[in-house]
Amino acid sequence: NPDLSRLERLVGTWEISGGAQGQVTYRWTEGGFFLMQEVDLVQNGQRIRGIEVIGHEQPFGAEPSADIRSRFYDFWGGMTLDYVYELDEDSLTIWAGEIGSPAFYRGTFSADGNSCSGDWVYPGGGGYHSTMTRVRPDKA
Repeated sequence: NPDLSRLERLVGTWEISGGAQGQVTYRWTEGGFFLMQEVDLVQNGQRIRGIEVIGHEQPFGAEPSADIRSRFYDFWGGMTLDYVYELDEDSLTIWAGEIGSPAFYRGTFSADGNSCSGDWVYPGGGGYHSTMTRVRPDKA
């Protein structure tokens, strides 16, 4: 699906600051049907390491999903988390679970595309501000 090409601006390694600290790296998988994110963060004193596979979900025998979906695999905690990515011009929204969820991230890219700053919002008033700054452009 050509809409995946909008995620190209995420490719590279990013330094994360704010409510979580560390690095994430986005890269295309072979064939270009999925974007992989490698995560190494500390949030609230807890280390989070894992991978996220981002693309169009296509259950056996079905058409690909209209939404760009992902699943995060937490290496140390053993949990999986599902997200939906929306990227429109300079705005990135990552919904927890489904579009319209009360848990989401919404950030805005800088004019040069080398940083994205926004907030994770959680139900009940939790959440935190986060900024990601590109440290390597691609194929990190």
